Amino acid sequence: MITGLEKTDVLIRGYDELLPVMEAASLDFMSELRSAGMRRYREFGFPTTRDEEFKYLPIRYLEEKTLQFGFGANCERAELEKLVVGGLDAYALVFVNGQFAPDLSSIDDLPAGLTVSAFEDVTEEDALVIRERLGSVATYADKLGSTNDSRFVDLNSGYISEGAFVRVAKGKTIEKPIHLMFVNRTTNEAMVFPRSLIVMEENSEAMVLESYSTLDGDAMTVPVTEVYVAASARLEHNKTQYESLGSTHIANTFVHQETSSTYTSNYSGFGARVSRNDFNVWSNGEHTETWLNGVSVGTGEQIHDNHTRIDHALPNCQSFEVYKTVLKDSSVGVFNGKIFVYEDAQKTDAKQTNQAILLSPTATMNTKPQLEIFADDVKCTHGATIGQLRDDAMFYLQARGIPKAEAQSLLVYAFAAENLLKVSHQPLREKLEAALFDKLA
Repeated sequence: MITGLEKTDVLIRGYDELLPVMEAASLDFMSELRSAGMRRYREFGFPTTRDEEFKYLPIRYLEEKTLQFGFGANCERAELEKLVVGGLDAYALVFVNGQFAPDLSSIDDLPAGLTVSAFEDVTEEDALVIRERLGSVATYADKLGSTNDSRFVDLNSGYISEGAFVRVAKGKTIEKPIHLMFVNRTTNEAMVFPRSLIVMEENSEAMVLESYSTLDGDAMTVPVTEVYVAASARLEHNKTQYESLGSTHIANTFVHQETSSTYTSNYSGFGARVSRNDFNVWSNGEHTETWLNGVSVGTGEQIHDNHTRIDHALPNCQSFEVYKTVLKDSSVGVFNGKIFVYEDAQKTDAKQTNQAILLSPTATMNTKPQLEIFADDVKCTHGATIGQLRDDAMFYLQARGIPKAEAQSLLVYAFAAENLLKVSHQPLREKLEAALFDKLA
């Protein structure tokens, strides 16, 4: 039966007709996750700027669109290599419009101790791991805060079917990058709901790249990525988003860290008409180390909205956060950084920095650092700055024959380089640097 909500909410219109297709392409236990997620989403429905967590995110324009599922799209490997982060030497798991593309993937020669697979192709042992972790990391249950809003997580769960699974076995170090590549190609405006689960077992180490790109058309992409980092494990998680300028990207990443683990996130956002990224980290053991780094570049009328949240639940943990935003024309930037230090989390050391450069008088930046501390023996700092390029620096470069646009790009690169240099994989870092210069050209 089609409810009144389904008639008006473009994001769930036609859901009942699609449900049998999702059930046929997914693991059996996912049906419970689907039904619970859709039930919770229907309770709250489509967000508006009256909702606290979405006050700077105007997406009502989606209600005027006829969003569909772009099943059956395909592409050539040569097309992927031309994308911003294409052509990397990596274990690549490729999805086109949310559907697994085995012919485009490179997962036939994996080292012992590494699983890189679509959900439906996993072994029985890995299926048990997925059943245990999927949905249990991406939750606000028992976490502080009165404005926790998980409706897009619930929406993604409601559509869960195919997805990406990475598992690094205990004590294994994976030298080669693992690339989860999500590509959209559509003649109509498509809805895509990627789901990824990354499990790092004890004392393992790896680098995962998660990329979102567009070959043709525009799409509504709503990814959810869950990351479980076991004791003493180390993960560098690089995410890049360079979708078409008519696309909408609303993403949630949830990370669970155990004792003495290290998690590093390097985010680069250049594309989409509206881009929203939520990074949530739950520090569930002592002596964890968390690094959240982000670079967003907006031109035209783009909106880049970054929300971060770190929950320090236990003592003796560190977190370091640096987000930078560059805005041209009439683009808009948003940063909301939350740090919660729980009563038992003594000796916490948390540092948060948010900086923005406005390259035009019509660009806008909204920033909101938010620290809630319930322990008394901690070191927590935050800083937020918004400014423009210095006139004397521009004059210095132009006086030496460098054109204005190139001088501006050099200064902006110097501003953003602090975060780009934290990407340890040199070929990826060089591609991101080139993308930054292209974006500013």
